[in-house]
Amino acid sequence: MEKDLSFLSRNEAVRRMNEWGKERRPFVFVIDYKQERSLVEAPEGIDPSVCLYDFCGVTNAGGSAFAPYTQDIRWQAFPESESRFAGAFEVVRRNLLAGNSFLVNLTRKVPIDTNLSLEEMFHRSRAPYRLWLRGRFVCFSPEIFVRIRGGNIFAYPMKGTIDAALPDAQQALREDEKEAAEHATVVDLLRNDLSMYATGVTVFRYRYFDRLVTNRGVLWQTSSEIGGRLPGDYREHLGDLLYDMLPAGSVTGAPKPKTMEIIAEAEGYERGFYTGIAGYFDGSDLDSCVLIRFVEQEGDRLWFKAGGGITSRSSMHGEYEEVKQKVYVPIY
Repeated sequence: MEKDLSFLSRNEAVRRMNEWGKERRPFVFVIDYKQERSLVEAPEGIDPSVCLYDFCGVTNAGGSAFAPYTQDIRWQAFPESESRFAGAFEVVRRNLLAGNSFLVNLTRKVPIDTNLSLEEMFHRSRAPYRLWLRGRFVCFSPEIFVRIRGGNIFAYPMKGTIDAALPDAQQALREDEKEAAEHATVVDLLRNDLSMYATGVTVFRYRYFDRLVTNRGVLWQTSSEIGGRLPGDYREHLGDLLYDMLPAGSVTGAPKPKTMEIIAEAEGYERGFYTGIAGYFDGSDLDSCVLIRFVEQEGDRLWFKAGGGITSRSSMHGEYEEVKQKVYVPIY
């Protein structure tokens, strides 16, 4: 019998994660941006007709693969005008210049038209982390939130994107002062977040490149690797640990509380589960992702939610073009 999803409040989710972590009981979790709705469920309690997940190969979709797709994929985005985007950008810029934030992740809702259903996008897309909630959204995320392995915790903030087809693309991205400042801010924020629970927090790799293949071409994306050592009893505090780090620094900015107020004013829409997190605890270790590269269903319409970090050095036109560039599906 089909079982629908049951969402928990923040307090309920924290309590369940702490209890199941202490018991070393595996669970899947999905948490929205504002931490108001959370799914925390044992893998056997998730109905694949309602929720499908694949977190780096940990999946409940093994027996539900679709037949080969023979049609051409129709994929068309209808981004807002640059002048409309400029209004949101100006709200962010004004706050940056006033010193209310150092970095703001501004996102937009972009209508799309496609012949793919949300479930088909889940099955066809290629990404380390994929998640589908029936009638709600599909996500094909390349971004790790945190990983816990053998008592060590790692974060991999992802900031900085460029079209790989551009001449000397990697060098151009590496030398871009705005992108460098944005990345440095997020790395510093994540170091502080990890230090709430971990000791010896260190940046192991700084601004390395990942290659992302999309239906519209190849992108280069920069990330960093940060890690530290957790206390021996961390499993019985898993819920507190995760929620204390939310929302993810790479999709908000710094400082978080004030930046979230700026985001709410500038964006003018509810992110919902977009830019939340999802993942899997296997009873010992944990893996999780940030819910970006995200298509949401509202009635009979589909919206792609995308955005990027803005600093005082940002160009309005450049940020507008970056949002459009990120409206893709990784099917190739």
